[in-house]
Amino acid sequence: MSKQTHLSRQMESRHVLMISLGGVIGTGLFLSSGYTIHQAGPIGTLLAYTIGAILVYLVMLCLGELSVAMPYTGAFHVYAKKYIGPGTGFTVAILYWLTWTIALGSETKDPAHTIPTAIKTTLWRLIIFFIGSMFVMAALIPYKQAGVTQSPFVLVFKAIGIPYAADLMNFVVLTAIMSAANSGLYASTRMLWSLANEGTIPKVFKRTTKRDVPLVALITSMLGGILALLSSVYAAGSVYLVLVSISGLAVVIVWMAIALSEINFRKAYLKSGQSLDQLTFKTPGYPVVPWLAFILSGLSCILIWFDPNQRIALYYTIPFVAICYLGYYLNQRYRRTHAAK
Repeated sequence: MSKQTHLSRQMESRHVLMISLGGVIGTGLFLSSGYTIHQAGPIGTLLAYTIGAILVYLVMLCLGELSVAMPYTGAFHVYAKKYIGPGTGFTVAILYWLTWTIALGSETKDPAHTIPTAIKTTLWRLIIFFIGSMFVMAALIPYKQAGVTQSPFVLVFKAIGIPYAADLMNFVVLTAIMSAANSGLYASTRMLWSLANEGTIPKVFKRTTKRDVPLVALITSMLGGILALLSSVYAAGSVYLVLVSISGLAVVIVWMAIALSEINFRKAYLKSGQSLDQLTFKTPGYPVVPWLAFILSGLSCILIWFDPNQRIALYYTIPFVAICYLGYYLNQRYRRTHAAK
């Protein structure tokens, strides 16, 4: 089977926008924000969400140049493989598949127009939804009352006398979960297909229907989600704890890989003798933007150590990343040996 660069391209800018927002606006805004308010206080919460929004935007700018220049399906790991190393590419793909987080779709009808538009509109929506919401929540809620057992929105709605506040927010949170799951399922399915397309995992995951739907990768990703859900019920203190710890830190590692891929891509692009004028979309402020994205992402990984409640993520993620690298290179050695025979 020949290697493809993408599946059927049907998405327009509104589809890319909704997928990216669906991945970002999950339970983190409606529920987990209470933990941030409780730990950091009003000013600290606003500062944290502002820095987070800026970081997301910086990463999207880096990914924008890469995606427009090389619009491959499941592109994250392809960029990391080419501009960092094959082991990093494989590890990024596995981490992102576990994370089920934000996706900037490369399967658009016109990537050169659609992706830059989605980047700009997503920034303003991040500011409105996240920073705006946190400003209101932090101003109205005594930070000692906020936590993760109850949504801060419920506390505010109850305080102003809205009936059935908890039921209303449960419905909103459920909708947000479904939206995030849909976004993550789309992204993780494409990532598996891309791994199979590159020959890293068995080709069965590359199979598609007549309408170019990667059905095997889709079913596998769905089964992965179901197994994770079951582990939260039957193995909450072991398997599920490990999965959550790894996925929480994995997205930041993926962001670091995207930023470093952009840095190395631009260097290789200019070294090949091509002009920047040939790039349809250029990451503004290069090299400051990608380096800032890389450093901020790295700092967020390091600073987790100073939060006893979050430190466990490092204990599980670092060994998992090492296992991914080791597994990749052992598999490559086995393949070379087998091919020689």
